[in-house]
Amino acid sequence: MVMATPLIFGTLGEIYVERSGVLNLGIEGMIATGAALGVIGAFAVGNPWGGVALAMIGSGIMALIFGVIAIKFRGMQVPAGLGLFLFGLGFSGIIGSGYVGEKLPYAFSKLSIPILGRIPIIGKFLFNQYPLGYIALILVPVMWFVLFRTKIGLYIRSVGENPAAADSSGISVEKIRFLCVFLGGVLAGLAGAYLSVAWSASWTEGMSAGKGWIVIALTIFALWNPARALLGAWLFGGIFALKYVLQGSGIPTNILDMLPYLLTLIALSLVLAFSERIGAPSALMKPYERE
Repeated sequence: MVMATPLIFGTLGEIYVERSGVLNLGIEGMIATGAALGVIGAFAVGNPWGGVALAMIGSGIMALIFGVIAIKFRGMQVPAGLGLFLFGLGFSGIIGSGYVGEKLPYAFSKLSIPILGRIPIIGKFLFNQYPLGYIALILVPVMWFVLFRTKIGLYIRSVGENPAAADSSGISVEKIRFLCVFLGGVLAGLAGAYLSVAWSASWTEGMSAGKGWIVIALTIFALWNPARALLGAWLFGGIFALKYVLQGSGIPTNILDMLPYLLTLIALSLVLAFSERIGAPSALMKPYERE
């Protein structure tokens, strides 16, 4: 669960982004920036929540810049996302350079829920988490309900499937897509903040460690469904944790490092090979221009 939490945040955000018809490949850069801003904000305010807020705002602004390029000016989404990825990695390295090796004294501590936390196995897994871990678990049913049981969720799915029809019905395609892209950036920043102000209580360059790319894979693996995203995040979180468990087994470190990404490729291949219809939004990566 500790390893899965940042994947949950990132995947929930990207599901909304892609459901609106936009592909943002810059998640890795936003997570890295969020991690750096999380430490900077926590040190500045003297509270981890200050770091969380700064990370969410900073990554949200980065996402809006991407949105201007991809939505407002109808630029190519893949190059724009890759540019955001590279910018985020470089930017995080610059702003976080003064905090390398600094132990954060204002980090989150784990909170055990009384009674529930003492349940064998399940109690330790679900009810002995960092505060952000509980937020991630709560967000899953909330974001599933919003996407599939509310009017705003219907608007998002309509814009991602048939933007012309949505536009003719009075739905602002541009506003919906900007809203989803911003939400994706905010949740990516939250994932980054989790890494620095909860999990490690410090910042090091490159601590996002490819999690943004796994989020892209998980979004497809979950078939753009927040409920399935939770199961996928637990699966890949377990794979990340397995790497640390097997460190003393004699297996070469390089093999352990590549294990999560190897299984990501296998999982995606199985999904694409055995799903008759994987359910990708019809208008994904297709800029919309009103006629």
